[in-house]
Amino acid sequence: MAEPSERHILFGKYEMGRLLGQGTFAKVYYARNLPTQEGVAIKVINKDSIHKEGLSHQIKREISVMRLVRHPNVVELKEVLATKRRIFFVMEHVKGGELFAKVARGRLREDLARKYFQQLISAVDFCHSRGVSHRDLKPENLLLNEDGDLKVSDFGLSALPEQLRHDGMLHTQCGTPAYVAPEVLRRNGYDGAKADIWSCSVILYVLLAGYLPFQDENVMRMYQKVFKAEYKFPPWFSTDTRRLISKLLVADPNRRMTMTAVMRNPWFQKGFMRPAAFSIDPSSTDEIDRHGSCEQLEWELKWPDSKPEFYNAFELISSMSSGFDLSNLFEGEKRSGSVFTSKCSASAILSRIESLGKKLNFKMVNLKDFKVRLEGRWEGRKGRLSVTAEVFEAAPEVAVVELAKSSGDTLEYRMLWEEEVRPALKDIVWSWQG
Repeated sequence: MAEPSERHILFGKYEMGRLLGQGTFAKVYYARNLPTQEGVAIKVINKDSIHKEGLSHQIKREISVMRLVRHPNVVELKEVLATKRRIFFVMEHVKGGELFAKVARGRLREDLARKYFQQLISAVDFCHSRGVSHRDLKPENLLLNEDGDLKVSDFGLSALPEQLRHDGMLHTQCGTPAYVAPEVLRRNGYDGAKADIWSCSVILYVLLAGYLPFQDENVMRMYQKVFKAEYKFPPWFSTDTRRLISKLLVADPNRRMTMTAVMRNPWFQKGFMRPAAFSIDPSSTDEIDRHGSCEQLEWELKWPDSKPEFYNAFELISSMSSGFDLSNLFEGEKRSGSVFTSKCSASAILSRIESLGKKLNFKMVNLKDFKVRLEGRWEGRKGRLSVTAEVFEAAPEVAVVELAKSSGDTLEYRMLWEEEVRPALKDIVWSWQG
């Protein structure tokens, strides 16, 4: 029998197997959950790559979205794990491959195309009910399980309500050109749900025809056809499918058939069964970096495009020696409290402080980027005790952290500091200053 190290056991739980596929920033492997013997797919993402390309927001959004859209026809995200260098999406393993591969062999029978379209609409409608627009629906992102049921995957380009601008519209141009709605291509703002309906309509056409409704070797000519909704039905399309698609592939999104109307359509309703309730194990939550690394995924991705304020060199020199304190020369008020340096990232440091606050039953308040306040929930001798923590950048890989009592009794603060704070933070501290 192979040794565990040779078997590539991840987090003592997943036995890694063959490569299933790869993209620009991720590889997907088959793996086996050792406690349950269940097969899973694990997407492995390099943290350096996503930070370098500015994709941290996208990864965090994808995690948030997949937590929201638990549905029988959506690929399930089981948990997210992380190490210092990589992020691991542990997902349901869908064995049947892409719907695209099935269509590539030729057009589908109308009853089978209807079944897939019903499952697609059911899943996308559920996503919309949770405020999620997929924005990259195409046969390559639709998988089939061993029972022949459809599963929507790849929420990397999806949008949440907070991405809407002041006009209530989305403005990011994204998706695959052949499946993208005309209003997305025009760049004037669009409703994500209506754009998804257009993509679903193109997919239905492809399932029934075996080819795209809008195609041309010249991309600009193809776009012109999309803008005009200029397409032809092949002779084998039934009257009912022609009627439905002609109401869906409408260039004006305000005149396009709505999701509710689609689900009431007689052709759609034929043999349609709403999916059974999808039970989720409440204990199935993200388990992030349980192996002691100071890098923690949620906070690593919270502030991906900003950095802490730079810590003035004079302040750093001052803090390193209580006998060489120059800070009063540069500030109207001398900084107070304790200072330490750390080689951990600012987000990881704040994550640890947040965990400490929860342990102490303190409320955490974000004052600004990289500055928080922990507020006690009980009245002390001089009111409620609160502690402020702020992280500064001293060098590319060195952070300076200032902690100070902002209210409450000093003696209570010192006891808390010695008995709870210092011991809890010792593994992320490089050096205490002063």
